[in-house]
Amino acid sequence: MLRSWTQVLPFEAERFPKQVREEWRSLGKEIDSLARIQSEHPAAEGVARLLVKLCDGQMVESVLLPRGGLCVSTQVGCAVGCAFCMSGRDGLVRHLGSAEIVAQVALARSRREVKKVVFMGMGEPAHNLDNVMEAIETLGLHGNIGYKNLVLSTVGDLRVFERLPEMAVRPALAVSLHTTKMDLREKLLPRAPKIPVKELVERSEEYARHTHYPIQYQWTLLEGINDGEEEMENIATLLSGKYAVLNFIPFNRVDGLEFRRPTRERIAKILSHLNGKGILARMRDSAGQEVEGACGQLRARTLP
Repeated sequence: MLRSWTQVLPFEAERFPKQVREEWRSLGKEIDSLARIQSEHPAAEGVARLLVKLCDGQMVESVLLPRGGLCVSTQVGCAVGCAFCMSGRDGLVRHLGSAEIVAQVALARSRREVKKVVFMGMGEPAHNLDNVMEAIETLGLHGNIGYKNLVLSTVGDLRVFERLPEMAVRPALAVSLHTTKMDLREKLLPRAPKIPVKELVERSEEYARHTHYPIQYQWTLLEGINDGEEEMENIATLLSGKYAVLNFIPFNRVDGLEFRRPTRERIAKILSHLNGKGILARMRDSAGQEVEGACGQLRARTLP
């Protein structure tokens, strides 16, 4: 059921002075004109997926994460078309404005505290960089969120490396890697920039040293495709000595796709192997497994 901002006031709102409550409701009208929560889908403890309806009727998804985290969308749809992701199945519909991005944070804060925002939902942030940068600066300068707790994700668009160092608020960076092999990368991320993986890591490392935040490399584990011994040895060589964290994300089942996630035993072996070689690797589950809510799946259910 569609819920507006004024229907989800903070639990203690009525304890605030009258002027504060009036200003809150005035702000609420502005938020309602941009976005409302269409539905909420609780998953694991501390996790819930929010289907957000924008003013033109389009839908995007936000995810409440544990420990005060929030994942927001930057586009309706996505142009990259990753083979294992639902978000780009129908291509890019439109960019979100900076106010629509910030509105997702405001809606989440009407439910609970938000201390970290990751730009890893629907869309490739680099394709909407002006609006994303404006949202990041708004949240960093006025939203009481530490710069390192604003995390921008990219498949490797060079504009990110050119423009982020110039920002007043320099976010942490997450880079979608998924493989060390260029031929496989072009199949898995068909419309990502054709940057050699080694160059992508070198540019990422330069930004990490500039900001003093480690790069968060993302790797969706696909059984029999990018979980083999050769890939693991390549990772160990590629990331040796780098200021980085490698997040493995087991594939979240998507209707119509034949990919599978590796077994827990295989994942444990991968982590043990890489950690033993000095690579900080960890498993990060895709939020929403219980409700079959991988990025784009909730929105897809609303489409005719």
